Amino acid sequence: MEESLLADVVAAALKAGADAAEAVGAERHALGINVRLGKLEEVEREESRDIGLRVFVGKQQATVSGSDISAEARAKLVARAVAMAKLAPEDPYASLADAHAHAPGPHADLDLFDPSEPSPEELEDRARAAEDAARAMPRISNSEGGSASTSRSTWRLVTSNGFSGLHRASGFSVGASVVAGDGEEMESGYDGRSTRWLSDLPAPDLIGAEAGRRAAARLGARKIASTTAPVIFENRLATSLLGPLIGAISGTAIARGNSFLKDKLGQQIFAKGIRVTDDPHKRRGLGSSPFDDEGVANRAWNLIDDGVLTTWLMNTASARQLGLSTTGHASRGLAGPPGVSTSNLTLEPGDLDQAGLMRAAGSGVLITSMFGPSLNGNTGDWSVGCAGFWFEDGELAYPVTEITVAGNLIDIYARLVPGSDLEIRGSANSPSILVDGLAIAGK
Repeated sequence: MEESLLADVVAAALKAGADAAEAVGAERHALGINVRLGKLEEVEREESRDIGLRVFVGKQQATVSGSDISAEARAKLVARAVAMAKLAPEDPYASLADAHAHAPGPHADLDLFDPSEPSPEELEDRARAAEDAARAMPRISNSEGGSASTSRSTWRLVTSNGFSGLHRASGFSVGASVVAGDGEEMESGYDGRSTRWLSDLPAPDLIGAEAGRRAAARLGARKIASTTAPVIFENRLATSLLGPLIGAISGTAIARGNSFLKDKLGQQIFAKGIRVTDDPHKRRGLGSSPFDDEGVANRAWNLIDDGVLTTWLMNTASARQLGLSTTGHASRGLAGPPGVSTSNLTLEPGDLDQAGLMRAAGSGVLITSMFGPSLNGNTGDWSVGCAGFWFEDGELAYPVTEITVAGNLIDIYARLVPGSDLEIRGSANSPSILVDGLAIAGK
C-alpha cells in the first residue's frame, strides 16, 4: 500500500482531533491447491488490501480497520476511530513508540521476498507429488490430501511522529496427510514445510514419504499404565514447551503479576549452557522483520543465556508500565493495540541426537504428537495429552496412545536437556528435548 495514502490517513486523524496516530496497510496475494486421491479437490485464491488505524486522544486510544480503502471509506474510518477514542477509558501507558526508539532507515533487506510465481498447474503437481509419495508408503490405506501454496504479503506502517517502514515477504509450502490401517485401527500422519524462498522447500516426494512413514509407524499403538519415566519431546513439537515460557516473560503478564516467572529475572531457570535466542534479522526467517510492529528498532536477544533469564519481552506500553525500555517485541494486527511476540525463537542444540537422548535415558516415552495443553499461568503447573512411542534400552519398542504428561514448568526447565537435532521448520524451533522423571498418566 502506498506510503502517501497512509500518510494522508494519519494527517486526517490529526485534523479530526487526534493527538497522535498510526496507520497500517496490509496487502496479501495467495494461491493454494489441494488434491485428494490424485484428483484436484480445492483451489483457494486470496487477494486482500486492508487498512488499520490507531489514534490517541490524550491517554485514550482506539483502533479500527477496514478493507475498503476508497476516499469516502477512509474518511469514515478516521471519524469512527477518533469518536471511539474520545469514549475510551484512559490508559496511562498508551502512546506511540518514542521517535528516538524508531528503527532508522534504510531498513535491512532480510532476503524475505522471492519473486518466483509458480503457476496453479505447478502447485497442483507439487501437491500431487507429495500425496502420491505418501500413498505409496507401506500400509497406507487412505489419504486426507496433498497441498501446495504460494503467497506474497506487504505490511507498511506510518506514524504521526515520523516513522515509515515497509516489510515485504513471500511464502511457499507443501504438505501431505494420509491414513494407515483399515477397519478398527487407523492412524494418520502428516508432514509439511513452509519457507520464504521456493528453492528452500524440500522435494514434495520426500515430504510425502515422511507423512506416510509417520502414519504407518503409529499402527499397533498401546495404552500404558501410569508411571514416572523419562520423556523425550520430538524436535518438531518441542517448542510447545517454550510457548509457556514466552507467555510468562511477556511484559503484560509481568506487569499484571500473573506469571510463574515474575520473580525470576536474572536468575538461573535452565541448566548452565542452555541458550534460547530470538533473532528478528535472520535471513529468510519465517518470523523475520526489519523493525517491530511499532516501528521500533529490533535486534537479536539471548532470552536465556547460560540458563539465566535475561529480559522481559516488552512493547512500548508494557515497558512504560514496568519503568523499563521496549525490547522491540511489539506485535499487532490491523485491529487492536500491540501485544508482544518473538520473531525467530530457537532453543540452541546440545550434544546428543534423538537416538543419543534415548540411549542416555534408557527407557521412557518419545512424544510425537500433543493435544489439549493445560497451564496454570500463576504456578507453572502444566499438562498435555500425548501419543508417541515407548522405548526400552535406548531403542523404540512400540507406539503408545492416550497418555497425559504433567509437571511444573519451573522444575521441567531446570532439568531440560536439549538434543542436537535442531531443524528450522518455522518461526519457533527446537531440537528434541529430554526431561527425566515426568509423571505419565495412562490407563
